[in-house]
Amino acid sequence: MNENDFVVLVDENDNELGVMKKMLAHEKGVLHRAFSVFIFNSKGELLLQQRANHKYHSAGLWTNTCCSHPRPNETIKDAAHRRLFEEMGMVCDLKIIDNFIYKANFDNGLIEHEFDYIIKGFSDAVPAINKDEVESYKWLTIEKIKHDIKLNPSHYTEWFKIALESGKIDY
Repeated sequence: MNENDFVVLVDENDNELGVMKKMLAHEKGVLHRAFSVFIFNSKGELLLQQRANHKYHSAGLWTNTCCSHPRPNETIKDAAHRRLFEEMGMVCDLKIIDNFIYKANFDNGLIEHEFDYIIKGFSDAVPAINKDEVESYKWLTIEKIKHDIKLNPSHYTEWFKIALESGKIDY
């Protein structure tokens, strides 16, 4: 089994129920564990990434610094550190600050149904983006991001908008 291809299935309390192939979980809309990393700089700006244009959903959309799924038997924080480095070329201390459950249907028929951990960190490093994962990046204040989301909601991922609305994402 290639654990990169599997997600951890959970219930609404984050109790593990098993594993499933990632694409099958997204086709069936089964609740699975995920995380969203939010990195702030010393100016109070959030590092946004634009998802690569070839991603299987939400391609080309702006979102939080990085997001993914932990592998089976991998902790949330270890997975977050791994993906932050793989996607953005960054290393920093990370702290789990909250979680939420969301479900979103995409135009291609896939469904994201995630128990999503919100993870926060601080860094002034210049990202070294992985072009297989990330198209571009920018640093913006939460205020500017929320303003742009009001003007251009279709430019942002669903989970990012939900996380921002939670009020848990701030400098």
